[in-house]
Parts: sequence; C-alpha cells; structure tokens
Amino acid sequence: MPLVSPLSPDHDAETKQLAEFFNETLGFCPNSVLTMQHRPAISKAFINLNKAVMANEGRVTSALKRMIAWVSSNATGCRYCQAHAIRAAERYGAEQEQLNNIWEYRTHSAFSEAERAALDFSLAASQVPNAINDEIKERLYAYWNEGEIVEMLGVISLFGYLNRWNDSMGTTIEEGAAESGEQYLGKHGWNKGKHI
Repeated sequence: MPLVSPLSPDHDAETKQLAEFFNETLGFCPNSVLTMQHRPAISKAFINLNKAVMANEGRVTSALKRMIAWVSSNATGCRYCQAHAIRAAERYGAEQEQLNNIWEYRTHSAFSEAERAALDFSLAASQVPNAINDEIKERLYAYWNEGEIVEMLGVISLFGYLNRWNDSMGTTIEEGAAESGEQYLGKHGWNKGKHI
C-alpha cells in the first residue's frame, strides 16, 4: 500500500488537462501525479516543470533524456521511476539495441561517446555525495554545449524529485510501466519492489 492513496484523475480539472501530456509520454497518467493532487498546486507545478524539462531545445533527444532519467533513477534505486523512464525511452524512439543493453551503456556499441558522456554525467550527478568532477565536465564539453548540459541536468534534477517522491510514497506502479520494466530491466533483477 502506498503511503498516500492517489486521487481520481477527475479530482482537479486543471491537473487533468495538464496531465494529458503523460498520455503521450507513458500512455497513462502516473499515480505519482494523482497523489500530488492532494495539493493541486504541487501537481500543476510538477507537470509544468516536467513539460519544460522534457522540451527539446538542442541536440539532446527525447529518447536520450529518458535514458538519462533511467540512469539517474537506477543510481538512486527507485524502481517506479526506472520502469517509467525505460517505458518513455521506448515510446520516444530509443533504439531497440539501446533499450536491451541500457545496463551496459558504457561499453555497448549501441551507445555513442556523446551518449556515454551524458549518461555518465547523469550517474555522477545522481550520487550522494555528488560525483561531478573535472573529467565529467571535460567529456561533456567535448560533445555538448552549455544549453544542452542545462537540459540534461534539468532531467537529472526532475528525477531526483521523482525518485524521492515515489520511493517515499511507495507509489503503486501502473501495469504498462511494470511491463516495460520487466521486458527491459527484469533480466538484471528489476522488480516492482515496494511499488505493488
């Protein structure tokens, strides 16, 4: 059982309208957003931040943003967000080879050096204590400009919030996200954990 139960998708009309964004990204409105509706100002602010962070302003693709989110969520251990991120990566066109081998992004040929730099940035920024250092910075600047780095850190920071929200809440995972988690992450031990 989650710490706080999600409310009906019809609870707050403005949240419901904003949450249509998730029908594209995930195919459903996440239970995390439905729980945030207990304070509609939080659910609305979160959805607007999510939309801003996931907008593409440079060369950081929608698929790469979702893989950045997965690495961040994997580092923090949030199984709910791991499944959501891999599902969204799939829906936003990540290559099948990347989805099947996300655990091996550092060595697998499906990932470019630019993608590896971005994913290593996500891993380092998601650790406590933070592990960003000169090497990470140098590798980032070899492939990405400052605006693109800001976009990436926006994703990492957004998922820092989500990882804490969903792991603390024990948010119940939706069937579609669970299916994606089992398909792409299950071979490495992913399961629903507390998110049942």
